[in-house]
Amino acid sequence: MRTQVGIIGGGPAGLLLALKLARSGIESIVVERRARDYVLSRIRAGVLEWGTVEQLRNASVGARMDREGLVHDGCTIYAHGQSVHVDFRQLVSKSVMVYGQTEITKDLYDELDASGIQVLHDAEAVSLAGLETCSPSIGFRHRGASKCIDCEFVAGCDGFYGPSRQAIPRSERREFEKIYPFGWLGLLSETAPVSEELIYSGHERGFALCSMRNPSLSRYYLQVPLDDDAANWSDDDFWNELKLRLPVEAAERLETGPSIEKSIAPLRSFVTEPMSWGRLHLCGDAAHIVPPTGAKGLNLAASDVYYLHNALRDYYRRGDLAGLESYSSTALARVWHAMRFSWWMTAMLHKFSERSNFDDRIRKSDFQYVANSEIGRLMLAENYTGLPYWRR
Repeated sequence: MRTQVGIIGGGPAGLLLALKLARSGIESIVVERRARDYVLSRIRAGVLEWGTVEQLRNASVGARMDREGLVHDGCTIYAHGQSVHVDFRQLVSKSVMVYGQTEITKDLYDELDASGIQVLHDAEAVSLAGLETCSPSIGFRHRGASKCIDCEFVAGCDGFYGPSRQAIPRSERREFEKIYPFGWLGLLSETAPVSEELIYSGHERGFALCSMRNPSLSRYYLQVPLDDDAANWSDDDFWNELKLRLPVEAAERLETGPSIEKSIAPLRSFVTEPMSWGRLHLCGDAAHIVPPTGAKGLNLAASDVYYLHNALRDYYRRGDLAGLESYSSTALARVWHAMRFSWWMTAMLHKFSERSNFDDRIRKSDFQYVANSEIGRLMLAENYTGLPYWRR
């Protein structure tokens, strides 16, 4: 098989890149190690920066999102007995869209099918070769047969555990990581959301988040120890603990019900540099992981796709390599800003058992800066709704 861009990974980053490349007349093939049903069953967050919303619209996959997605003009931050509303529209003239990652993936698959873009699922033993040449290749086993895709560029969109990042020699990459000593216990329920907007709670018992997927499907989270097990939590235990961590008025109107799904996700911050090596360019979780507190994971993947698509388009239209040569540094500049914001939100709102009394005072001071300063709220709103896509 031969194509212009070989894409490893059939999550939102790989699928969106394939679609945007096709819109620019660039051929690609997507290789995904999981079955399509598995990809579509993954439960993920869905708070979209407005830049991500516009990207989906520009790729002609925004119609259902615009019909069913929930536009949020703000959020509530609760800590130290005080609730603060951060008005995105008033502060930065932008909003966010709540629309689940699973729904985005469905929309992308539908459009890829309609456009005849090839996605090969159940690809095993994926390997990369010739990355420092003009003719890289992707080898894999598919339905019992050995196959190879010869291409001109490789996009590694295969997540943290995929082979793409590992294909960059260890001597050529630097990795930066912070592991947090807690996880998020998430519960999905067919109940009305407790609020029309997200509520972030930095309670002394631990962090809590009230989110939603749609007007009748809610997603809630509790900070729990990293070694906890979701099986230790009955639905009643979860709801009772959530009520303790919410503002009183929210706890009183909380609608409870049986859980559809319950799981614990660890929190980490991770960045690899560079995001390019030879003809390989990394996108999304293959290059960086953020704590979910700042809602940046999917949005950073989308911004990587934005930069890489533009760079490949410039190359194929004009032979201009400048965008590809600067892709890593351009993408990483935005990645590190999102890292800082996600770390800051996490530090301000979570309980750390090893924290000193000095750290606790800083945590309280950070919250008071948001509560008492319009500039503090503006900073939060600007980062939360999405920093601009910088040009080289």
